[in-house]
Amino acid sequence: MSPKRSARCGRGGISGMGLCGYHLVQLGVSAVAMCMAMPACAQSGERQQYDLPAQDLARSVRDVVDQSGATIVASADMLGGLRAPALRGDFTPEQALARLIANTPLMVARVGDALVLQHVPADRVQSSAAAGAGDDEILVTGTRIRGRAPAGAAVTTIDRRDIEQSGYGTTQQILQALPQNFGGGPNETTIETNRGNASLNQNYGSGVNLRGLGTGSTLALLNGERPPMAGFAGAFTDLSMIPTISIQRIEILPDGASALYGSDAVAGVVNIIPRTQFEGLEATARYGLADGFDELQAGAIGGKRWQSGNFVIAYDFYRRDRLAVADRSYISEDLRRFDGGGDYRANYANPGTIVSGGQTFAIPAGQDGGNLAASDLAAGTQNLQDQWLGADALPFQERHALFAAMQQELAPNLEFYAQALFGSRQFDRRLRASSNNALRTVPVTNPFYIDPIGTNQPIQVRYSFVEDLGPETLRGRSEALGASSGLRLDVGKWSFDAHATYGTQREDSVFYNRVNTARLAAALADTNPATAYNLLGDGANTNPITIDSIRGSTSDSGRYTMVSGLVRADGPLFRLPAGDAQLALGGEYRHERFRDSPAISDTTTLTPVELAPTPMPDPRRVTAGYAELLLPLAAPDLGLVGVRRLDLSAAVRFEHYSDFGDTTNPKLGLSWQPFEGLTLRGTWGTSFRAPTFNDLRPDLASPLQFAIGLTDPTSPTGITYALILRGTVPDLGPERATSWTAGFDFEPSFLAGLTARLTYFDIDYRDRIASPASETLNFLINRATYASIIDASPDPATVAAYFSGPGYVALFPITASQVTTIIDARTQNLARQNLNGFDFDLAYRSEFADGSLEVGVGGSWLSGFRQALTGDAPEIDILDTLGNPVDLRFRSRASYSGKRFGAALVVNYVDGYENRSDAVPQQVDAWVTVDAQLSYRLAADHGPLAGTTLALSASNLLDNDPPFTVNNLGLTTIGYDPENASPVGRVVALQVTKTW
Repeated sequence: MSPKRSARCGRGGISGMGLCGYHLVQLGVSAVAMCMAMPACAQSGERQQYDLPAQDLARSVRDVVDQSGATIVASADMLGGLRAPALRGDFTPEQALARLIANTPLMVARVGDALVLQHVPADRVQSSAAAGAGDDEILVTGTRIRGRAPAGAAVTTIDRRDIEQSGYGTTQQILQALPQNFGGGPNETTIETNRGNASLNQNYGSGVNLRGLGTGSTLALLNGERPPMAGFAGAFTDLSMIPTISIQRIEILPDGASALYGSDAVAGVVNIIPRTQFEGLEATARYGLADGFDELQAGAIGGKRWQSGNFVIAYDFYRRDRLAVADRSYISEDLRRFDGGGDYRANYANPGTIVSGGQTFAIPAGQDGGNLAASDLAAGTQNLQDQWLGADALPFQERHALFAAMQQELAPNLEFYAQALFGSRQFDRRLRASSNNALRTVPVTNPFYIDPIGTNQPIQVRYSFVEDLGPETLRGRSEALGASSGLRLDVGKWSFDAHATYGTQREDSVFYNRVNTARLAAALADTNPATAYNLLGDGANTNPITIDSIRGSTSDSGRYTMVSGLVRADGPLFRLPAGDAQLALGGEYRHERFRDSPAISDTTTLTPVELAPTPMPDPRRVTAGYAELLLPLAAPDLGLVGVRRLDLSAAVRFEHYSDFGDTTNPKLGLSWQPFEGLTLRGTWGTSFRAPTFNDLRPDLASPLQFAIGLTDPTSPTGITYALILRGTVPDLGPERATSWTAGFDFEPSFLAGLTARLTYFDIDYRDRIASPASETLNFLINRATYASIIDASPDPATVAAYFSGPGYVALFPITASQVTTIIDARTQNLARQNLNGFDFDLAYRSEFADGSLEVGVGGSWLSGFRQALTGDAPEIDILDTLGNPVDLRFRSRASYSGKRFGAALVVNYVDGYENRSDAVPQQVDAWVTVDAQLSYRLAADHGPLAGTTLALSASNLLDNDPPFTVNNLGLTTIGYDPENASPVGRVVALQVTKTW
């Protein structure tokens, strides 16, 4: 040993952390640093409780030093760029280090009272089973190279501690609170919006939608694998199937990553990492109570480790009651009670409205239809009724989820591994009245027939069947199974992996309480007043047996399946002065298909009939190859001025799709550390999204047309009659994007515990596959936005040909001569979007009162979101508008975690925006909610209460309602925006967790 510099410190230390002075010593050929803290070393063998998040390895080692007082020897450049998993439990410092460095190229050795971190000799690579710690392999989302952080990228981690402190019960609730996530698309409350594939979510799953670019533009992974897809035609990944208790952490890469992962990784990647290395037993039970519903959750995880392998299994049960619309006043079509609201109720009601001779006559209330006279009716009147009467805002949900994983060393350096996920979820929702709303013809033979104008001709009645049949109801079940297994071989510093994956998700659903039109027609023609159907009274005035006879239903089911195989390798390629150049190579094959099953319909014929399934495209076959190179260009020991560390990565992926061809996507990343504590980083790359099976449906290639009267501020009458084209254009291609980021991470040595992160991102998204059909009512209100698909002077012969063609549907009594505009609302590659903004996070963490205190704020600020429907269309800024992301979302947080007591407080902020669905835009207020949690770990060290933690949580503590807005959804209107707010309200939950 040859001393270079010395100083004294109080509790132990680690080199390069700026915590204390150090001696440089020479062990072999590695320069390391040792803090002189001999009195503290006497405590280094004692067990202590650790609760560390997944983070940089250097910071985790520093936290172990701070908490234990142990002397740990390591070099800063040895730890640089390495990541550590979350650490939770009671360990000695040596055990804690072993878990933190599992499957990194490091090992722990004891030298006297010190713990020394060393590189593993090349001829003795430890298997993860022998090391007995940490994650299966420390492979951070955003790179295919083990043990290294992705160069240039900013990965956000939600660790186990964050999950437990959030108070949320499900995986989707955790991710929906993420500021970078937009609530639009497939989620429990958004199906009526008909935007972003929300209408394909018939079974009420929950997806994730980074940046608001669509759930199809966010790739969701489970431990690096694609799980089975949910929704009609496999439209999205259903996060509700993943048991929360099995999650170790969630890594979010909000950056284009098709160069590594292929299709869908345009807005980013969400990778859910399970607790594959858990050892022991943990059980939890949670009960939550809100205004209008309650929820129950229970789960357990158990794991066993042995010398050559390990096994873990987790089970989670969740049940939530339905939330009735009656418990949320803003989910209504009658919004007159709100400032700026109006009456948007439908004219299908009970009592109903007679339509005869082009006139309407409201059926009077307070009578049963048996003695109604023409003199009781007034021409020009009609009855209105809220379509949400008796409906649910949230469905009943019950879920069982099971996750299992294992590893087993078969021979030195050869390991078998496997994991499986099974989820079963059933739901039940009372729906808004929709399919039952139609004009019903009452013949003159009906004993309750009344003739308001004396023509003695059949009349028509607009009538709501909610009081007769009950609300239309949708019930169903989703079942998902995903399994993968493979072999991992370590040869020197190289790792070779080959595995196969199978995934399937089946969805079944049945609509109940639908009107069977054939049996209704027979009941209306019945001449017997005891059994005929009566539409002319107030309330349900028909024989219950007759009512039950018209009760119909429809059922449907579909299945998505996927089989894939992968071979990959990674390891050092050659030696550079700053370290080994690392290379990762891989090849993949994936076979996907979706098949719709025959539907059973009992709504149009006297007896149920089987309908042909929806035709779907042929199975899709994808072959891909990728390569990623990481070059360490500078390291601290080189002594370069202004370049302490410099890493460059380059990746490229080629894919061949059987249905649309080839695509190649590169990505570059650069991380530059000019001095300790500051890292500058940036990325550039291209991404793509393949058309979905629903996009390529052959039955949609034949266009469908209908005419409708649209609000038009430029028309003298305020209304323009337009012909709307629906369907899908032929030769649909993939979506493509180019994205780049630039940012910094700052952890100053002069203020240990402070971290600051800022990232600028820019996404240029082209050839968006979209149908603007959900905005039909806004086409002429916002004419400039949709100018490229509007033909304001169509040839009358063209209009007449559409009207006489096989695809025309007469939804309204409009003639061809009235139509003056054609609007092409077919699904096509039409949109170009440019999205840019900043992600930010500022946090400070320090020791406080025998525990740790953290305060911080993290969020996303969008500076622009511009869209052009076609290449030559004008760009329109859609940021801060209804149906799109807001410019600012953030979560500010403060938490304390002690040995026994814990507390957390979070403020969620969603900025205000404009509702442009009317000619006069409406301002929607910002929405602020507060979440809080108190936890206490019982002091018992032995007995049945040992290892027990109690937690009391409240989400939306102040019970703030969503901001009011008149949200015109086309077929209905409600008083809030389900894409930017939630109707759940305050949920207070008590959770008990016990570990053995």
